[in-house]
Amino acid sequence: MRTPDPSRPALIARLRGRRNWDVIVVGGGATGLGCAVDAAARGHSVLLLEARDFAAGTSSRATKLIHGGVRYLAQGRFALVREALAERARLLENAPHLVQPLRFVVPAYRWYDRPLIGAGLAAYDLLAGGGLGRRRLLDAARTVAALPTVRTEGLCGGVAYMDAQFDDARLALALARTVFDLGGTAINHCEVSGLAVEGGRVCGVRVRDCETGEAYDAAARVVINAAGVWADTVRRLADPAVPGLLRPSQGVHLVVGREFLPGPDAMLVPRTADGRVLFAIPWQGRVLLGTTDTPRPDAPFEPRPLPGEVDFILATAARHLARAPGRADVLSAFVGLRPLIGVGEASATRNLSREHVVDVSSGGLVSVTGGKWTTYRLMAQDAVDAAQSVAGLPRRDSPTARLPLHGAPRADGAAAPKDPYGTDREQVDRLPGARRRLVEGFTLTEAEVRYAARAEFARTVEDVLARRHRALFLDAALAAEAAPAVAAILAEERGVGADWCAAECARFSALAARYRDPGAED
Repeated sequence: MRTPDPSRPALIARLRGRRNWDVIVVGGGATGLGCAVDAAARGHSVLLLEARDFAAGTSSRATKLIHGGVRYLAQGRFALVREALAERARLLENAPHLVQPLRFVVPAYRWYDRPLIGAGLAAYDLLAGGGLGRRRLLDAARTVAALPTVRTEGLCGGVAYMDAQFDDARLALALARTVFDLGGTAINHCEVSGLAVEGGRVCGVRVRDCETGEAYDAAARVVINAAGVWADTVRRLADPAVPGLLRPSQGVHLVVGREFLPGPDAMLVPRTADGRVLFAIPWQGRVLLGTTDTPRPDAPFEPRPLPGEVDFILATAARHLARAPGRADVLSAFVGLRPLIGVGEASATRNLSREHVVDVSSGGLVSVTGGKWTTYRLMAQDAVDAAQSVAGLPRRDSPTARLPLHGAPRADGAAAPKDPYGTDREQVDRLPGARRRLVEGFTLTEAEVRYAARAEFARTVEDVLARRHRALFLDAALAAEAAPAVAAILAEERGVGADWCAAECARFSALAARYRDPGAED
């Protein structure tokens, strides 16, 4: 396996030097990166272009779960659940350094809830085919032992079941690096500003380097649109009159201190006032609360909580925790936009399909959207199948079901390190500053920032503090404190000066303020 040069000059040289590709993928989120991995694994030449950073949109703002979707059982979507659970098993096998089992406990406050919930979770286990362990009925004492801060008044017991947790942004980065391992090219901070059309067929893209403003043309036998919640915008580059496929909704997540749920288990509230579920999940030394499902007519790059969403999450948590978190306890609030399939105003977004759609336009543009992180690989497989047909590429089957991702341990029986760097950890710790943490309260070291710049395509303070490390999502105020040190290291790595540092710190400080105060007005 060759070692690619991930430096920015090398990436732009690739873009400038090769004009014709088998497949160009637009969008560097979960689905786009999955498409690039899948196409490269089949032996096609691949270029992926991302206007911002890998996973900068929805794909870094998930609930951090790889799961079948317990609530979809109640909706009768058994095929969707079975499909997602099969993909869960594959991710646990292919990326064990980033995806790990997590036990959930569902507290029950009515005598009949425990057997009803238990029956539903038995079906969940059956669809999963075992693997992570079976659900267990718990009495009240064992429920409190698992969830020490659960509200005990009226508690009848609970049900425990297994699912999986992951770091979404780090998994996206592992996919980006896998693209290169397979001989493909993925470039962030490069925007697709237009599609090339000849004879009515989409045959390439117009690209703008967001750092320099320089423009390039890249031709392809087929273009895959994997722009997520912005997929309709890309579709309209080819045909401005095309009707939309998407009806976005947003999910708000709040991060609070570990004292609100100090044990190793997560809590699931099976039905909230709006018909969803609420998760309280231990995550990187904090607790993640969420989420909502609120329709919105627009798709901003940095969505904010809408009126009432933060209060809804806090109020729901308060009904199930002995000590209720308040607004002052929120360390960070982040919002993800879901690219749900659906049109019109007839139904709530929570009822819209979480399944995916592959659409092929009359001009041959392949668009893939919908779905969720858990099923990204299957979405990519379907999209590349369609792309091969559109382009007349050699018909090759996808090998990704059994493809270890970058950083996963070799198939020699070695245990997977519980480390987001996986097998790269040794390389990271050989760099200067491996033992110097940049700010108390985070694990981020000087060496990890240097590695982000040298090997992980990080270009900005936000790239490092939001996605290479999850500081912005864990504690926005503390992340702002770390920004000057990160900027100084990046400046040294990039060979830029004090003006760049000052501008980066100011930009990140403004961003962190939005995450720190979810109730603030713009």
